[in-house]
Amino acid sequence: MSDFWPTELKVSKDRRMLNVTFSDGASAALPAEMLRVLSPSAEVKGHGPGQEVTVPGKRLVAIAAVIPTGNYAVRIGFDDGHDSGIFTWSYLHELGHKGAQMFAKYESDLATKGLSRDR
Repeated sequence: MSDFWPTELKVSKDRRMLNVTFSDGASAALPAEMLRVLSPSAEVKGHGPGQEVTVPGKRLVAIAAVIPTGNYAVRIGFDDGHDSGIFTWSYLHELGHKGAQMFAKYESDLATKGLSRDR
């Protein structure tokens, strides 16, 4: 169980941002693209070390649904059909604090693999 939990989860009108406020006072504006490419799903993370997938072409992805999952997480569905990622409160909090660095690594991985955020 997490030491903090969201006091507010709000999807922006254009569906490209998830705004989260936590019980510890932290808040974050999490872009849909970042949430999609850093999804904790097996499709993205794989089933073990070294099985991670670098997902290209998601610059314009939008949030289609945010579905509560117990008292510990939400499942986020995207307009590209991906909806298997369970985002725990801890992981959303981590994305709020380290998301920029995690996304920079994703962009580096794209470049290394000759992939693009656009295709």
